[in-house]
Amino acid sequence: MAKKPKLSKTSFLLMITIIMFAVMYIAGMIIFNSRGFARPQMFFNLFISNAGLIVIACGLTIVMITGGIDISVGSVTALVCMSSADIMQNKGMSAYAALILSLVIGLLFGLVQGYLVTYLKIQPFIITLAGMFFGRGLTAVISTDMIAIKNKTFLAWANEKMYIPIGYTNRHGVTINSYIYPTVVVALVVVVLISIMLRFTKFGRNLYAIGGNEQSAIMMGLNVNRTKMKAYVLDGFLAGLGGFLFCLNSCAGFVEQAKGLEMDAISAAVIGGTLLSGGVGTVVGTLFGVLIKGTIASLITTQGTLSSWWVRIVLSIMLCFFIVLQALIGGVSLKKTAEKKIKKAAALS
Repeated sequence: MAKKPKLSKTSFLLMITIIMFAVMYIAGMIIFNSRGFARPQMFFNLFISNAGLIVIACGLTIVMITGGIDISVGSVTALVCMSSADIMQNKGMSAYAALILSLVIGLLFGLVQGYLVTYLKIQPFIITLAGMFFGRGLTAVISTDMIAIKNKTFLAWANEKMYIPIGYTNRHGVTINSYIYPTVVVALVVVVLISIMLRFTKFGRNLYAIGGNEQSAIMMGLNVNRTKMKAYVLDGFLAGLGGFLFCLNSCAGFVEQAKGLEMDAISAAVIGGTLLSGGVGTVVGTLFGVLIKGTIASLITTQGTLSSWWVRIVLSIMLCFFIVLQALIGGVSLKKTAEKKIKKAAALS
């Protein structure tokens, strides 16, 4: 009789994340139905509000799978927004130039931080902490005042609605269709592409191998340094792209922008099932982690009387829950591995 396939650690964590999101959202639809929470547009707003975060969190997931971390992405986002606003408003350059500059900024951060972490063997937390301060400081050097973006092409990108044949009929009998922005399409395309890369390419398999056990990966003949370098460069590129999508939502640049975004991205990845120790994680889980964060914010906003700080409080509780859950799963795995080694040793003796 064939054995039933065991549920992997990745699948188990992803399943818990999806179930938690579904329970939270359905509860919101039931409790706040009279306030419009059950309308389809409320669901699509989760993607609209968090398109930039989805892309940035995907980049962070890649790095975290290798056992690394990047806490500079919030400052990179602020720098991208400020730089884009400055060159369009003060330098008279186009929105296309702003997009290219955003990607270049992200790539440069990824290259420099990746080189220092990979080849000079400096702790990623220390390097990206320095990157966080550098990015935020450079943002203030460009301007300490808010720069509103009035570029026509940029605003056309930001306000372009893509209608979906899913909606509701109001009390006057008029059907109101839901919509998304192009930023959502870009974010979902990134999720699909990164998911395919992690699952079906050699590079993706190498990332998991390095995160699982770097020494074993070296003994297997994998080029660990090159793979980790690519991970940080890709992370930087996605931080630049996500920063530009974030800018399309805000249509402005200012020094305090995206403060704490790096914690939101890390939280989304961890809640989505990415282990802080590396070797386990999916961008699909990260997507649901972002949606959970967005759902918490929507529930508190719809409720109306609670402070916005409750989003951070609830998110921190959930983050602690998932970290403890990961530790318990990791402990069970280690115990099973130890038992197998003991049985093997006993059989050989």
